[in-house]
Amino acid sequence: MRFARMIPGTRGTTPEAPTVARTRVPRKGWSGHFHLSEQRNVLMIGAGPTARTIAQALRDDPSHGSNVVGFLDDQLPLTPQVLGRVEDLEWLARAQFIEEVILAVPNEPALVREAAAVALRNHLDIRAVPELPSGFWPEAGVEHIGGIPVIVLHRESMPRALLLKRALDFIGAVVGLALLGPVMGLLALLIRLDSRGPVFYAAERTGAKGRPFRCYKFRSMISGADRLKQSLRSRNEREGPIFKLANDPRITRLGRFLRRYSLDELPQLWNVLLGNMSLVGPRPHPVEEVNQYQLPHYRRLDMKPGITGLWQITARNSPSFDLNMHLDLTYIENWSLVLDLRILISTVRVLFAPEGA
Repeated sequence: MRFARMIPGTRGTTPEAPTVARTRVPRKGWSGHFHLSEQRNVLMIGAGPTARTIAQALRDDPSHGSNVVGFLDDQLPLTPQVLGRVEDLEWLARAQFIEEVILAVPNEPALVREAAAVALRNHLDIRAVPELPSGFWPEAGVEHIGGIPVIVLHRESMPRALLLKRALDFIGAVVGLALLGPVMGLLALLIRLDSRGPVFYAAERTGAKGRPFRCYKFRSMISGADRLKQSLRSRNEREGPIFKLANDPRITRLGRFLRRYSLDELPQLWNVLLGNMSLVGPRPHPVEEVNQYQLPHYRRLDMKPGITGLWQITARNSPSFDLNMHLDLTYIENWSLVLDLRILISTVRVLFAPEGA
């Protein structure tokens, strides 16, 4: 497909997927794969009394909006709370969806510089416990957490282009729901007449930074289809953790039509309006499938999932999980508003080329 040539890193319709490491993500100290709140995940650098006082204060006061995932410390033994050493910061930041680090080792400047450099390279917010002379300094430009002074060294700002992307999403969702409302109403009636069960299907999916959300679709399968999924896994036609059958026996007669033309995805405009999805981005995977990711795969969770994406318009019939991942990462690494518009335009054309199932 010609579109693929517009994207650096692709090779026509079937770009070669990179070879990814097969090492499982270590789980020590894991407090659950995904956090159910909208709190920011924080990693403490240091596990001494100062770091633990700050961590306890953040945990005791929800107004801080911080979820302390654990500590990194080069001296203390590893425990369920001490997740690793400072040298582990880079991979732990990705595996645990860290958004901020607090440097709480003021007497170790070399360690602080090392951790700050890694955090800055990975676009994390950084706060630090400064070395201050003893005494009370009410006019100092610092905040206090648990009575300990903390200064902000770096705060990641949202690029203006991402604000424009959100504006495009909001306007597109409002216009789409208004224009397609009558069509969606007709489809809802047909689903009700075609088979027993609810009109809509809502399932937990994995969003940006690993946060789960309820993803809405028109029901295209028989009621209770999720309970039958395990018995069909031996017939899976996709590689890797993704599950899909071309002739899935759970799909209803009308459901096949809805899926051929992606009409079952229309209710996801509501997800876009709510802000947990975008018009364009990697497709949202079920939590159970994301739990089988290898560490490099977590990069696809850096952006909100989308209704459509680069994979849908270039290789949606390919069974290759690695190719799917490669296209999603190519999109993330080369993202721009122009790219989003190109994908949206191409999606309209692809909608008239049936997926098959």
